[in-house]
Amino acid sequence: MSIYENFNNSIEARFIKYAKIDTQSDPDSASCPSTLKQKNLGTVLVQELLEMGITDAHMDENGYVYATIPATSKKNVPVICFCSHMDTSPDCSGENVKPIIHTNYQGEDLILPDDQSIIIKLEEHKDLKDQLGNDIITASGTTLLGADNKAGVAEIMEAANFLVKNPEVKHGTIKILFTPDEEIGRGVDKADLKKLAADFAYTIDGETLGSIEDETFSADGATLVVNGVSTHPGFAKGKMESAIKILAEILDSLPKDHLSPETTHKKEGFIHPVGIKGQVEQGEAQFIIRDFTDEKLAEHGRFLEETIKKVMIKYPGSTYQLNIKAQYRNMKQILDQHPKIVQYGIEAIERAGIVAKPQSIRGGTDGSRLSYMGLPCPNIFAGEHAFHSKQEWVSVQDMEKAIQTIINIACIWEENS
Repeated sequence: MSIYENFNNSIEARFIKYAKIDTQSDPDSASCPSTLKQKNLGTVLVQELLEMGITDAHMDENGYVYATIPATSKKNVPVICFCSHMDTSPDCSGENVKPIIHTNYQGEDLILPDDQSIIIKLEEHKDLKDQLGNDIITASGTTLLGADNKAGVAEIMEAANFLVKNPEVKHGTIKILFTPDEEIGRGVDKADLKKLAADFAYTIDGETLGSIEDETFSADGATLVVNGVSTHPGFAKGKMESAIKILAEILDSLPKDHLSPETTHKKEGFIHPVGIKGQVEQGEAQFIIRDFTDEKLAEHGRFLEETIKKVMIKYPGSTYQLNIKAQYRNMKQILDQHPKIVQYGIEAIERAGIVAKPQSIRGGTDGSRLSYMGLPCPNIFAGEHAFHSKQEWVSVQDMEKAIQTIINIACIWEENS
C-alpha cells in the first residue's frame, strides 16, 4: 500500500507537543500510575481521540488510555491493537523538555545549546549516517527527549487520525492502548485485556528504521539478603562478620570478563547487580538476570547462588537468603505459535518502501508481558535512538515511515481475512 498523504508536518508538531509534557515514572512510588503527571498526557490523548470522532476513548483510574477505531470492512478480521507507553525513563530528567529540530541533517555532530558538552556525534550514533537530508529532533542538552516512547504514541495517533478520516481504507476493528509505567517494569500490570478485547497486538517502541522485534530477553529479578554478625567495633576481633563486606566480596566474585552487561552483546546473557544497601548486621543486594532462553536464565541463577555459597563458607556465623522471581519471558515462545503476526509486520514495513530488519531485543517491552497474558505482541520500530539519555534523538522521516507501517498492518490483516 502506498501512503495516502504526507504526515511530515503533522507528526513533527504532534510529537513535539507530547514531548513537552513531563511524564517521568517513579520506581519508588507504589501508586498506579507511579506519577500523576503521566495522566496529563493521557488527558490530552483522550481529548484528541474524541475530537477525531473515536467516541469510546477514555482513560481509566490507573492512567491507561483505551480507544476503538470501528471496522470499515465487512470481513471477519482479527482485532488488532497498537500499543505505546506514555511514561519516560527515571534515568534522566524529563522536566521542561525543549525539543529542537535540526532540519536537513548533513552528517554534522549535533551540539546541544543548553549544555554544549552534550554532543550527538556521528561516529558514536551509527544510524545517523542513514539520516542525511532528514530532520532530526533532539532535546536541548539538559533533559532526555522522550522519543521513547512518545514517538510511538504520536505515530499511533497520526495513524488513527488517518484511518478515521479515510473510511474507504478497509480494515478490521482497531484497538489503541497507551500505558503508564513501562519504564519501571509495570506497563501492563493493570491493563484490562478483557475490555481491550484484541486478538493480536503490536507495540510501537523500537529503534532503527525497519526493525521488527519478535524476541526479548527472558528476565528474572533476584534479592540477596545477608545476615552478618554485629558487635562493637572496639571489641570485634574474631567476632564481627560485616554483612556489607560480605556483599562486597560476593559482588567482587562475579565474573569480570563475561556474564555482565558491559562484557556481553547479541545473544549473551548476564547477571547484573543494580542496587545495594545495608549495615553491619544485615545487607541487601538487588540483581537482574537476563538471557534469551529459560534454560540459560536458570543456569545463571544457579551460578549466582554457587558464587554466594563459596563466599559464605568463610563466614560461619552469617546466613543468607536468595529469592529469585520471574519478571518476564522471551515473547518469541508465544509469537512462534502465531507466525502471521510477524509475517504481516514485515510485509507492512516493506510496503512502506524500507527494508525490514527482524531482530532481537536485549531487553523487554510491554509486548513481552502482553504475549504471556494472552495477547501476542511483537515490537515495531518507532525511530527512537539513544533513549534514557540527553543524547536521545528521533528522525521526523522515520516517524512518518512508522505511521505508514501501522496503517499497512491494519490493511494487510484485512486483505488476508
